[in-house]
Amino acid sequence: MSDTEIRDDRAAGRLEALGDGGEVVGHIEYFVLESPERALVPVHTIVEPAHEGKGIAGSLARELYAVAAREGVPVAPLCPYVVTWAERHPEEAPAADPRLLQAAKEWLVAHPGRF
Repeated sequence: MSDTEIRDDRAAGRLEALGDGGEVVGHIEYFVLESPERALVPVHTIVEPAHEGKGIAGSLARELYAVAAREGVPVAPLCPYVVTWAERHPEEAPAADPRLLQAAKEWLVAHPGRF
């Protein structure tokens, strides 16, 4: 994983892991919730099959929480992988406020086809 760069493509709602050749080898799809407060909401984590087992998904989850910390916003994870990762790394991933999780779920319902 040391040769993988991670970049935040906020406009596309993707945190991307780039391989040696600059190709996207994994990503987290997310959106920015604005109400009841601003939060990052990861919805899907995907790693290309040829790159599975290299720690890419964990690195993406870790960076998502680092981005949120730098921005001073919480993470409200809906992605099952990120939920599990957060449970295993409570020192890096503060528990999500249940009202933010509910608001994130409601946002998804209100925006069918977005993810």
